[in-house]
Amino acid sequence: MIHEQPANVTGIARKNLSISIVDDDPDHVEITTHRLEKGGYIASGTTDPEEALQHVRLGTCRVVLADLKMPQMDGMVFLERAQQIDPGIYVILVTGFYSVESAIAAIKLGAYDYLYKPLDFPRLEKSLDELAENFARRSEIQHLEEKLFQSLQFKGIVGNSPAMIEVFELARKIAKHYTNVLISGPTGAGKELVARALHDLSPVAQSRFAVCNCSALVDTLLESQLFGHMRGAFTGATDTRPGLFEYANGGTVFLDEIGETSLAMQAKLLRVIQNREIQRVGSPEVKKVDVRLIAATNRDLRAEVLAGRFREDLFYRLSSIEIRVPGLNERSEDIPVLVQHFLKKYAEAYNKPLRGLTRRAQIAIVQHEWPGNVRELENVISSAAITAGADFIDLTDLPQHIQKPRHRMPLAGPDWRPVPLDEVRRLHIERVLESCGGNRVKAAQMLGIGRTSLYRFLKRSARRATAATNGVA
Repeated sequence: MIHEQPANVTGIARKNLSISIVDDDPDHVEITTHRLEKGGYIASGTTDPEEALQHVRLGTCRVVLADLKMPQMDGMVFLERAQQIDPGIYVILVTGFYSVESAIAAIKLGAYDYLYKPLDFPRLEKSLDELAENFARRSEIQHLEEKLFQSLQFKGIVGNSPAMIEVFELARKIAKHYTNVLISGPTGAGKELVARALHDLSPVAQSRFAVCNCSALVDTLLESQLFGHMRGAFTGATDTRPGLFEYANGGTVFLDEIGETSLAMQAKLLRVIQNREIQRVGSPEVKKVDVRLIAATNRDLRAEVLAGRFREDLFYRLSSIEIRVPGLNERSEDIPVLVQHFLKKYAEAYNKPLRGLTRRAQIAIVQHEWPGNVRELENVISSAAITAGADFIDLTDLPQHIQKPRHRMPLAGPDWRPVPLDEVRRLHIERVLESCGGNRVKAAQMLGIGRTSLYRFLKRSARRATAATNGVA
């Protein structure tokens, strides 16, 4: 049994649907515009296709009723240009020379419907009502999605994947305790956002949150930045200044990329953690500080410890509680909500009525590997929001490397043969060792394993090679 929409619901939907009529016959434009306005639609007409395209460009219409044969512009050309301007526009083509072939061609090109003159207004209104109700449903869905979207945010961090929910839950548990935390994960994954969330949920949320990027400063400047300095302590020190540990006393200090610090600086940081003491550069005075230290790294600090580049005692002090933020390729299900988040952010920033991405743009976004993680995704949406000429971001608005992704290596070539997993591992390790010039410490770091594990594997491989040479099975 078919249930008809109540008249008031249809009327409301019609008022939200703006229609532009373009035809070289002014009488047809006037009659159609008048009939649609009488039916409760918002309608306007013109005999100039360029004027109708300008309405599409400005977003003042959602549907265009276009004549197929116009002296200034063919209807098929109009359809193509309108879709280039706004891939979300709906075009209904009208013709006095109907044929099944031309109707199929128009639909294939992207026309919503294909009608013939004189217009069958009941049929036209049925098509328009379907669109009007579709728009009304979209608005309702968008409203529900916005409410759902708010529930997917954790202190400004967006995600609903199991990996991110685990991060959120761990952050909630440890934030209430005034303790040091190590946040690990690839560059651009959102480690600083997690650090800020930990501070905001902590007992010292009202105190200061100080940030220092350890990789951006040489040792002397980093020491001055963190611990402060006395006047005359070094060239250019024209006054006495406190460091970040004093500035954030009672609050939180976030050390980004702590894996880039020198061993000498690590020793000083260890003293802050163990004794809660600092010394300004050039001062013998020891000052007591009470800060929560949150450190972040994109390196494997365990491998750095084995390589002798990171102090073991500092590592264990920091990593008693560790939060690992996954890369975007580990949480691909978060890409749609992140796109929605950034789209809303930059639509407001650039004052543009962005409503979403076209289907082909969505496919390209999802298929990209995102080596730069969330930061790369945000930059892509930000630049696309600037270049988008309509209220939908299309594939052509995205960077070239996302429009045309590099082809992955085929799983099997003509020379491929099945080999045991140990053989694949051995060949890979040999190639990494060769690329590192035989440096086992560097190879272990590149492979992401401990030096001891690498030595053990090489020793086992050597024994197997000797056994094979001696004919031992």
